[in-house]
Amino acid sequence: MSVFMYEDKNSYLHKLDPRVKLFVMLMFFIYALMFLENPALLGVVFLFALVYAAMGHALINVWKSARVLMTIFIVTVIIWLLTMRGPTKIVLWFSVEGLLRGISGGLSLIIIIITSIVFVSTTKVEELTLACMRLGLRYRGAFAMSTAIRMIPLIAGTAETILQAQKSRGLDVDSGNFMQKLKKYVPLMVPTIVSVIRGTSVFAMALESKGFGYSDKRISYLTISYKMRDYVFSFILLLFIGFAFVIKFYLLKHFSWQTLFLLKP
Repeated sequence: MSVFMYEDKNSYLHKLDPRVKLFVMLMFFIYALMFLENPALLGVVFLFALVYAAMGHALINVWKSARVLMTIFIVTVIIWLLTMRGPTKIVLWFSVEGLLRGISGGLSLIIIIITSIVFVSTTKVEELTLACMRLGLRYRGAFAMSTAIRMIPLIAGTAETILQAQKSRGLDVDSGNFMQKLKKYVPLMVPTIVSVIRGTSVFAMALESKGFGYSDKRISYLTISYKMRDYVFSFILLLFIGFAFVIKFYLLKHFSWQTLFLLKP
């Protein structure tokens, strides 16, 4: 099983310049924070994020993370229900306001994660490095960022390998309640961390042996450039950003989000 999310497909997003995809991801991050107090608008942004994932044929990777996303959403809602008080009580100290804020917070995190999954599913690590350099970041910083993204699936793959090895030796991690299962996973963290540190050390020595950092002037076999589709997509992106600011700073100042979505007369 491949631990990398990138899939070489012939989709519209795969053909876009990586800088455009970076800006799209940033736009969704802004949306997720801008509409934090409006769960209905965040629901619309969530649907747009799914459409964006479908454009890049990345829904399969989103679906693979569905269990994690649902867990994050439920935990976020529970935390807000337990910590936020409000005038509209549901039961005990739980309030409607806490529930709505929990839904908003959970949707914001899910939107950020989904757009990040779409980005790494449609962009090569080398393209990310080159895009960061074209945006003005020095090669060392761009390389560090791309390496961090590359290491995430490698760490996940190492953890999965260690888990399967322990299962073959008789470790049962599927029985028991949630806390019992959690305790069984704790000893697996030590070999995972040790393996990651060992791999990082070998990686650092390999870079030093090849003269990494000797010169900031780099050449790449990849080339990226803005094409007509990139300009069109960027123009549409600017329209969406402008529309979001109109909603945030004009419509929501005169109308509540319940009124905008016909939830309140």
